[in-house]
Amino acid sequence: MKAVVGHIGINLSNDAESFDLWKGLLEFLQFHIAPDGNHFDATDGRTYLCVQVTKPDHQAPEYHRKRTGLSHIALRVESPAMVDDFVTGFLEPRGVAPLYGGAMRPAGYPDRYYAVYFEDPDRLKVEVYFE
Repeated sequence: MKAVVGHIGINLSNDAESFDLWKGLLEFLQFHIAPDGNHFDATDGRTYLCVQVTKPDHQAPEYHRKRTGLSHIALRVESPAMVDDFVTGFLEPRGVAPLYGGAMRPAGYPDRYYAVYFEDPDRLKVEVYFE
């Protein structure tokens, strides 16, 4: 039996800062957004992200990417130049600081791997990469 990832659900802490960043991020990366109040589905035609605001009675304890659970989400683009364009076109205008000093070729990865990492307002780590 073979399976592929169909969708990933992300719960965010609030419908202002976190929700807006994710909606803007996925629109910038040309996902189709289907909004529904404090929830939206985003698709690239193959994979879905289901993004919603966490209900108040489930917001404690706060999320941290280094705890057990989801570590990060990686979104692949088509070239190293697109990674750089993402930094200047999305991160910088929003004042989002990249992790690890900016876009790079991570040690121990093939020479063709190029990525930038950042945290959303809820500290979920996001990677935009080319391989």
